[in-house]
Amino acid sequence: MTTFKTLKLIATRSSDTLLQDAAGAAALVVMLVISLHLPVFV
Repeated sequence: MTTFKTLKLIATRSSDTLLQDAAGAAALVVMLVISLHLPVFV
């Protein structure tokens, strides 16, 4: 239960930048997937 409370506390503290952080993480995942598939295109 403390893990859930900790995650909830972190989410409430960083609610201003949470969407930007999620977009940045998604962009990193997309770049990783593209870079792993790059040798197939060459």
